[in-house]
Amino acid sequence: MQKKFQHTHPYEPFIDEFTEKLIVGTLPPPRFTTGDLKAGDVNFCYGSRDGQLWPILDKIFNLNLKFETSKEAIDQRKNFLRERQIGICDIVASAEREKIDASDIGMQNIELRDVLGYLEKYPKVHTILFTGGNSKNGPEYFFRKHLKEHGLMLNRVTNDVPRNHNFTHPVTNKVIRTISLIAPSGAANRAVGSLDSYKRMKKENPKFNTVDFRVLQYQGYF
Repeated sequence: MQKKFQHTHPYEPFIDEFTEKLIVGTLPPPRFTTGDLKAGDVNFCYGSRDGQLWPILDKIFNLNLKFETSKEAIDQRKNFLRERQIGICDIVASAEREKIDASDIGMQNIELRDVLGYLEKYPKVHTILFTGGNSKNGPEYFFRKHLKEHGLMLNRVTNDVPRNHNFTHPVTNKVIRTISLIAPSGAANRAVGSLDSYKRMKKENPKFNTVDFRVLQYQGYF
């Protein structure tokens, strides 16, 4: 019987007492766990050269980020997050995989982080930004599961894309809103392409692409 790959999150949550918005995803690709990075990867959260979160933020804020495996590239990202009072706390601590890839659906025997515990410890957080929606094994999906274990649930505010919910923290009694952004991954491009709003913009400007669409969506929340 083939031994399953233990996919452990390589980064501790990036969060401090000044954090007001929290990015919540799942796991970086397995090579970040094993340390076998590719040229162009950044050894930090969302650092995959194939990922789109940092290119999107780079466009929104004109950050002139470096996309390379260097300390400078890491520091650029950390400094930006601190300046904007943004943290990162992916919800999956570890998972097993039969096939070594980055798909959310391939995760098994999943261990979740105590995100509610972090929200209690860092009470300035008022917004969670999910890098994906409620499809199985997505960040919103796992967060709903996390809340359910504490007798809580998300309350819908709007079902338009991106979906907007909120919940009340059971200890701090603070109302925290959640925004389910379109995932910053190539795998989500098909979902973007199927949206009527994207089709309309693409028709108006043939050069408009799925990254441009995310830039428009993300800039309203970052």
